[in-house]
Amino acid sequence: MKNIAVLTSGGDAPGMNAAIRAVTRSALAKRVSVHGVRQGYAGLIGGNLRPLGARDVGGIIQQGGTILGSARCPEFTTEEGRLRALRSLRQNDIDGLVVIGGNGSQTGAHALWEMGFPVVGVASTIDNDLYGSEITLGVDTALNIALEATDRLKVTAASHQRAFLIEVMGRDCGYLALNVGIAAGAEAIVIPEVETAPEEVAEEVRAAYERGKSHAMVVVAEGATYNASRLEQYFHENRKRLGFEIRTTILGHVQRGGVPSAFDRLLASRLGAAAAEQLIDSEPGVLMGILNGKVSATPLTDVVQSTKRTDPHLWQMARILAR
Repeated sequence: MKNIAVLTSGGDAPGMNAAIRAVTRSALAKRVSVHGVRQGYAGLIGGNLRPLGARDVGGIIQQGGTILGSARCPEFTTEEGRLRALRSLRQNDIDGLVVIGGNGSQTGAHALWEMGFPVVGVASTIDNDLYGSEITLGVDTALNIALEATDRLKVTAASHQRAFLIEVMGRDCGYLALNVGIAAGAEAIVIPEVETAPEEVAEEVRAAYERGKSHAMVVVAEGATYNASRLEQYFHENRKRLGFEIRTTILGHVQRGGVPSAFDRLLASRLGAAAAEQLIDSEPGVLMGILNGKVSATPLTDVVQSTKRTDPHLWQMARILAR
C-alpha cells in the first residue's frame, strides 16, 4: 500500500484524536501516505479528503472530539452511496481505509469490505456495546465524567434528604449506567437489559430510607424502557402515595466532550497503531479491539452479526452492594 485514509464516524468519543494521530504516524513510519476524511462517510462520498502529515496531528492527543469531524450519512446505507464512496477512494488513489467508530460505523466498514475494499476498524464508542472489544475507546473518560457528576449530585441529595434520578447515555446498552451506579453507590440502577417497572424503583428508594439512609440515587440508562423522563413523570403523578419527590438530571452529551483520560489516550494509541499495521502489513476486514487485555483483531463479519451483552453478575452485585 502507498496511500491510506482514516475517518471518524458516528458519535464522537474522547480519544478519537489520539487514534487519528496513532494511525497517521504509524503509517508514515512505514512510508505510507495518509489522508484524513472530513465528516465521516458523508465526506467520503463527497471526496472531502486532505493529506495528513506528522505535524498535522501534533498536539491533538489531549483533545476531545475529532479534528476530522463526524456526521450521520443516510446516503451511505444505500448501494449507490457506497459506490460513490468507492469511486472517491479510487479517484484519490487510496489503497485502504481505517474507520474509527462504533456499531453503525463498523457496519459501514463491513459493507466496503464486502465490496472488495481493504478496511480495518477501530473500536470507538462510549456505550461499550461493540462486539470484538472488552472496552472501547472513550468509555473510561465518559464513565469518569458521569461518575464525577453523580458524586456531586450525591452531595446535594444528602444535604437536602432527597432522591435523585441521573440519566447517562447508553441507547441499547446499560454498561455506563451499571458501572456508574456501582462506583457511585447508587440505590437503584435501571438498564435496557433488565426490565424494571417504576414501582420497583420506588420500592428501592423507599427501602433505602427505611434502612436509615438520608438520600437515594437512581442511575438510569437513556435506552431503558423507563428512562429518567418517564420515571420522573411516574413519581410526580404518585408523589402523595409514595411519600417523596425526586429530582432529575440528564447528563446527555456532556459525557462525550471530555478531555480523554490517560487510559483512553493509551488505548487509542495502541488500537490506532495496530489498525495501521494491520491494514498495511496483514489481513484487513477486521476490527481492532482489546480482548483478554491484548490488542486483537476480530473479523468485521463477526462484529456486525454479534451482540455484546452486559455482564449479569455485575447487575446482581450492584443490587447486593446497594443495601
